[in-house]
Amino acid sequence: MKPVKVGLLGLGTVGTGVVRIVEGHQEDLSNQVGSPIEIAQILVKDRAKARNISVDPSKLTEDPWDIVRNPGIDVIVEVMGGVALTKEYILEALERGKHVVTANKDLMAMHGQEILAKARDKGCDVLYEASVAGGIPIIRTLIEGFSSDRITKIMGIVNGTTNYILTKMSQEGAAYADVLKEAQELGYAEADPTSDVEGLDAARKMTILSSLGFRANVSLDNVSAKGISGVTQEDIQYAKRLGYEVKLLGIAERQDDTISVSVQPTMIKRSHPIASVNGVFNAVYVHGEAVGETMFYGAGAGELPTATSIVADLVAVIKNMKLGVNGRQAQLSYNVMKLKTDEQIASKFFLLLHVEDRAGVLAQIAQVFSNCDVSIESVMQPSTPNQSSTEIIIITHEASKAAMNQVLQAFESQNSIRKIKSVYRVEG
Repeated sequence: MKPVKVGLLGLGTVGTGVVRIVEGHQEDLSNQVGSPIEIAQILVKDRAKARNISVDPSKLTEDPWDIVRNPGIDVIVEVMGGVALTKEYILEALERGKHVVTANKDLMAMHGQEILAKARDKGCDVLYEASVAGGIPIIRTLIEGFSSDRITKIMGIVNGTTNYILTKMSQEGAAYADVLKEAQELGYAEADPTSDVEGLDAARKMTILSSLGFRANVSLDNVSAKGISGVTQEDIQYAKRLGYEVKLLGIAERQDDTISVSVQPTMIKRSHPIASVNGVFNAVYVHGEAVGETMFYGAGAGELPTATSIVADLVAVIKNMKLGVNGRQAQLSYNVMKLKTDEQIASKFFLLLHVEDRAGVLAQIAQVFSNCDVSIESVMQPSTPNQSSTEIIIITHEASKAAMNQVLQAFESQNSIRKIKSVYRVEG
């Protein structure tokens, strides 16, 4: 029986996992798709490099065009990363009638619509389950499982590095800088951790999830992103005293024809399932008008979890080949959405203020909230005997982002408020 031939662009951690699964599960995969699957050619940076997996040297190449232009290759699996050149390779592969499976979140967040349009024109599949949340099948779920529902909210922990850091800070009382260094030593964080800790990686993933969930063309520029580098041990301890955990959450919300998408450190009620997602694990919470609340949890990265998603996509592509229906599932955006204004974005807020410890200050603070039409849910003032200043913790009722900005602006001009130490969105 003629095998389906696969070209693998990249043999790093995930690429190695793909080879292990395809070769180790060959009998199961062949029975599923009706023919053998052969990894016929592999792109590497250095053919002479020693590897922890046995690969036929004749299959290795250092030139990506060898694979892209190889007429014998049926499917390209891209796990090399990068954007500009990788986009060229994928578009050329599609032009030549090859199907594509990719784990490249940056590429799909920035150029997904262009790539999917090319795939549809050429009758090819482009599947990218592994680009978000590793081994969690969230993309296929959004496309197929929610096809008859209207999603109104997607909220998730989609970056394992930051979740690991915040978990260690919460459970062990460790400082941010110390945990970041540990995460780098363990390989969870890069030498330059900016993409993770400043929320950029999560923003790219939320671009993909919100585009699929809302069937709208959401661009990376539409996502407001703030990372965890400003989160302090003090913030986390106060949150715990109030019954919350601090998590870096991606939050996408839809109301009629308006949407908002953000990534930010958020205080989430401990009773919410996402609050108990710790370490490098990911979770995505989806709310649909019909189905209500659902949550998907699992490993967000790693060789085999991510490779499992890639091979599942590969199986789906080959099944479509057998049925002759490739290129019919490209999820191009068709809803025209507007971004919510600050007046339309609403949530509860947590504020930590450093203020003068004297009579009348709390009344002044309450008056500012009243003037800006923001209602206070709770106030806590830790005991600070014999000191001239103190801290006040406030949680508001739901208020618009615009109203909260007015509150913060008013506080800046009040002499009795020495510093606005922290402001967080509150969920759950």
